[in-house]
Amino acid sequence: MSTADARLALLRDWLTDDLHWPLVRLEPASADASFRRYFRAWHRDGETRVVMDAPPGKEDIRPYLKVTQLLERCGVHVPHIDAVDEARGFLLLEDLGGTHLLARLKAGGDVDALYGAALDALASIQLAPPALSAELPPYDRAVLEREMQLLPEWFCARHLQLTADPVRDALLARTMDFLVREVLAQPRVLVHRDYHSRNLMVLEPGGIGVLDFQDALAGPLAYDLVSLLKDCYIAWPRDRVEGWVASYREKIRDSGLVDGVSDTQFLRWFDIVGLQRHLKVLGIFARLWYRDGKSGYLADLPLTLEYVRDTAHRYPELREFAAWVDAVLVPGLPAANSREAQRIAVQTGS
Repeated sequence: MSTADARLALLRDWLTDDLHWPLVRLEPASADASFRRYFRAWHRDGETRVVMDAPPGKEDIRPYLKVTQLLERCGVHVPHIDAVDEARGFLLLEDLGGTHLLARLKAGGDVDALYGAALDALASIQLAPPALSAELPPYDRAVLEREMQLLPEWFCARHLQLTADPVRDALLARTMDFLVREVLAQPRVLVHRDYHSRNLMVLEPGGIGVLDFQDALAGPLAYDLVSLLKDCYIAWPRDRVEGWVASYREKIRDSGLVDGVSDTQFLRWFDIVGLQRHLKVLGIFARLWYRDGKSGYLADLPLTLEYVRDTAHRYPELREFAAWVDAVLVPGLPAANSREAQRIAVQTGS
């Protein structure tokens, strides 16, 4: 029996023997970019729950438990926890349904209403008392730099197969230092860190449910906003994005977070922290393939790189970096993706 099958059997025993939960059916509920797995469990009365399997040694559920409490105190709808087995890494959770924001957007839902609900939920998080975010570790220089180092390691060296280049390394070091200084100048709030359309559930009869928040930190105000509005899985015209950014700034205007901050400055915060995020994501998506064998994220690299290219061209401090992106990354990605697509086809026989 494989390790995964053994854990599934253990999970079934936990539900039926330990919790005396009358399980009728158990099916995979969603994929995840980590080692966590989620299953939908059917009760004999027809009700459903979601069960998280977080293998100890690979996943720690304690941050999830802590951030759940913090977000509930913010008034945000997160899955209620019905039962926990911390030693074995199992959680029995409220089922928020199967309709995430991305699916509803692609199905032709009311875009402004859907984003309005997502922005309302975000405001509830960010306008919470500062004492809540103070309970989390800081999104500091060390974390920001560590995240961006995924770009040269996994995207540049591994995916694009770029060789060592001291000039390039110096340029990246200067660019990353600039980004960190800019990002750390923003007001600090509770940051979800992955507040995008696949982690937001459209609830019935209305509202937004929030998932996948266990990596939350206390960090820059505009980070979650850019995760939502410069989503790596769906893109919108720049003028529409700027309209949402301006409306969000107005939504939090009376909080004190943006006192003395102009529309231009707020948009700069949004763009600059977005560049930091997207450099990290390029590395993460490449790592998910080369380290974890998850090829689906390769298709999301072009949009992520386009966000990088677009932002780099908007700010004069990034002119040299923008030229390198145009000369090296943009032409290199199609060939790299094509090479890996051929390799995947050979492996799968498709």
